[in-house]
Amino acid sequence: MPLSFPFQRGQLVVVVANSPRQKIWGRVLGLESAGIAVRGIDLAPWEDVLSLVNRGHLEQVALDTRFFPMHRVELMYLDEASSGVSSLGQIFQERTGMDPMEFLADADLPRRKRR
Repeated sequence: MPLSFPFQRGQLVVVVANSPRQKIWGRVLGLESAGIAVRGIDLAPWEDVLSLVNRGHLEQVALDTRFFPMHRVELMYLDEASSGVSSLGQIFQERTGMDPMEFLADADLPRRKRR
């Protein structure tokens, strides 16, 4: 029985990379044997990001498009609720009032300030 591949373009994921160790929350732009392209943010300043977005300071958020070669990717998982804990996307929307897919839109698309 063939397995279905759960990671598709546009899905929210968390990528854990090594050398240096990073956790990135973002939207999958592409995935192939060479690596993964993600539009997202480093999770280290998560609370700061939520605060900046909540205050409407989107231009101060270090949101970028990154390519991680597969040798750096330790693991990747879908951003989904689990065991009663909200996903990061749900938390982002609840705390900022902004749709995470709009926040993580491609760089050439304008982002609106939160509602």
